[in-house]
Amino acid sequence: MTLAPLTLNGEHVQLTPEGGLFLPACRTLVVADLHFEKGSAMAARGRRLAPPYDTTATLDRLQRLVRRMQPKRIVALGDSFHDGAGPLRLGEVEARRIQALTKAVEWVWIAGNHDPDPPAALGGTATPELLAGSLLLRHEPRSGPRPGEVAGHLHPKAAVATSARRVSGSCFVTDGQRMILPAFGAYTGGLDVHTPVIQDLFKRGLKIFMLGQQRLYQFPMSKLSKPRRAPTL
Repeated sequence: MTLAPLTLNGEHVQLTPEGGLFLPACRTLVVADLHFEKGSAMAARGRRLAPPYDTTATLDRLQRLVRRMQPKRIVALGDSFHDGAGPLRLGEVEARRIQALTKAVEWVWIAGNHDPDPPAALGGTATPELLAGSLLLRHEPRSGPRPGEVAGHLHPKAAVATSARRVSGSCFVTDGQRMILPAFGAYTGGLDVHTPVIQDLFKRGLKIFMLGQQRLYQFPMSKLSKPRRAPTL
């Protein structure tokens, strides 16, 4: 796996192809929008087309990333569960896997709009936001200049047109001062980076890092294709 190193508000950080942000100075791994149990929430509303294995798939990818990066602390950047009842729908195996993670490292749940009261029974600590060096970790980005803000919530995606086809995927968005992380969850949709709610957060040139299987792909906005239809989260 190839990491993408860069400087964010003066802090040296590394972006991973899975969608994690790693802070080497404090060995902190940040992931956003896990949305555990989205599949079971969809099934409860009668939408049974998606298999209910999203929590397992998300945990598999997260555990592989943890083994590789060996963090001392993990910060889950809000919307870790798709809704407030998500922890109650967890299977026994998945609950034990999460508890094993929260015991192995310092685990911080950032409150999200889907899960304003993170689950105490699964271990870890909960907080609205967290300061890590010169970076402020929170779930939802706020308007206006916010140097050092690292947020999720918007599930950014981007697309590029190749000679063969149009390729789209989740991405990091940054201007070197603040950053929006891609959603880490298996069943998450997204907002195209051309969407005004994303564009309005940044007042200078954007760097887009699209997730790949083994590496990240950096593109300027001028090389990206505009969305064909309205995005969904």
